[in-house]
Amino acid sequence: MSARDALRRHKTAIQASLCGDYRLILNKVLEKDLITAREYTNLKSINQVDVEGHVVELVDKLMNKSEDTCQQFLNLLQTDEDIGTTYPELRSMQLSDACPLPEPVQECALDLLSPESKRPRKEDHYRMDSQPVGLCVIINNENFVNGEVRRGTNKDAQCLAEVFSWLRFRVLMCKDQTQDQMERTLDCFASLSDHSQPQEFDVKEWLGAGFGDPQQAPRHGDAFICCILSHGARGVVFGTDWKPLAINQITRTFKTTDQSALVGKPKVFLIQACQGGTLQRGVFLKDLESDDAFIPEAADILVAIATVKDHASVRHRIDGTWFVQSVCQQLKEGCPRREDIITILHRVNDDVSKKEGSGQPGAVKQMPEVRFTLRKTLVLSPHVP
Repeated sequence: MSARDALRRHKTAIQASLCGDYRLILNKVLEKDLITAREYTNLKSINQVDVEGHVVELVDKLMNKSEDTCQQFLNLLQTDEDIGTTYPELRSMQLSDACPLPEPVQECALDLLSPESKRPRKEDHYRMDSQPVGLCVIINNENFVNGEVRRGTNKDAQCLAEVFSWLRFRVLMCKDQTQDQMERTLDCFASLSDHSQPQEFDVKEWLGAGFGDPQQAPRHGDAFICCILSHGARGVVFGTDWKPLAINQITRTFKTTDQSALVGKPKVFLIQACQGGTLQRGVFLKDLESDDAFIPEAADILVAIATVKDHASVRHRIDGTWFVQSVCQQLKEGCPRREDIITILHRVNDDVSKKEGSGQPGAVKQMPEVRFTLRKTLVLSPHVP
């Protein structure tokens, strides 16, 4: 199949994905010289066309170019790091099956093993056998140094504690942490090499009716959940001192190492924080037709963020945030049905996207974002009395 045919075959799905950040893909195709500067200016300045219309114009223009240009565009969608982060759904379209990519150019040539040499997969689900299943750590930033109070965050923390203890996790909470304290707390839980360390951060444990002093030293199990409730900006969350901590740095803290107790185990990060100050608006919806011996250090991570970059998230002063409340509700409904975490978070995305933050429909909307490197299916099971 030619690159142009592959692009035509996946056109609708590609266009739907690229609508998430049209400016990014437009700048990327210009950087790769897939369009001219004049074409870039014309595409950027089309009047009276919505985002979808801009994306359609761009894709149509590329499809009308040479076979080589179409191939380069497909390669860009599959190999560019920024595009992979912004449009993770493109990775599941199997564009490479329709139009194989050329072998990557490497600084150091490697003798690659044949497909037959891969170790057979023993299981497709993560094991969840330990008691408790693992730790759920909540960092709950309510009171900030300038007097700012994140009202409603304690409601979120309680709901998370209730649902994850029901899912057989041991739930611990650290309250009102600066950026430095957040870093050291995460470092501590990533290793747990010194059981006395967590006490430095006034860790509290969910005891069923509220938070109290921990009953014993924390120990990792078969999974790890980290919930961060705070203010934020693009790509970061803030400590109570308003200093930023990058979300990428948070997940890197838990990367796979030879010493880690979480090697090969799922690590889920739920980030409730704005990613900018822009309020999202709605648009009218039109009808559209075996364990390996070695794994990548970035494997087994899932990050679910309350909102896409540059945009704000919605928090009620009493009832908590749209995102966290939806996560808790969808876990309560989906886990007894043995639904996996990705399916549940798809429901969260859909649920939050339907909420209205204003009396004027479409005036204030919110769209969560999920990205992951999970290698297996993650199913969380509730406690059965």
